[in-house]
Amino acid sequence: MDIALLVISIICLIIGLAGSVLPLPGPPLSFAGIIALHYSKYADFSQDLLFGLGAATVIITLLDYYVPIWGTKKFGGTKAGMRGSTAGLIIGMFFGPFGIFIGAFLGALLGEYLMGDKQNALKAAIGSFAGFAAGIAMKLVLCGVMIFYAVDAIW
Repeated sequence: MDIALLVISIICLIIGLAGSVLPLPGPPLSFAGIIALHYSKYADFSQDLLFGLGAATVIITLLDYYVPIWGTKKFGGTKAGMRGSTAGLIIGMFFGPFGIFIGAFLGALLGEYLMGDKQNALKAAIGSFAGFAAGIAMKLVLCGVMIFYAVDAIW
């Protein structure tokens, strides 16, 4: 059973890290990996650490939805920019890791240009992209911290 929990943990942590840039629930998957590892013989995390990582997972997951909206609004964008950014991200996944970033930016730009104020489309797209990039950075840091604790516990 411990081997199965270890394998599940490793898979969740890896998919969680990938989910930080892909449209997957990265931090919740990584946290599930930490929980699985905790219940194996390979790690015994403190309750404070588990609570802290769980709280950080909830907060960053919620912020991940709010920060791109805030970035778009801060730079004068609309929902069209957010929808375009999401569509660009999904299409960009088929073009490699940089396709995600380029797709998100171009999607926001096209969404704003086609549905919104054409004069401020670039500014709104930059805001949407900045919020999107900030969300990715937060998720990457949290998933990296969880991987650090997992690796430290296993070794």
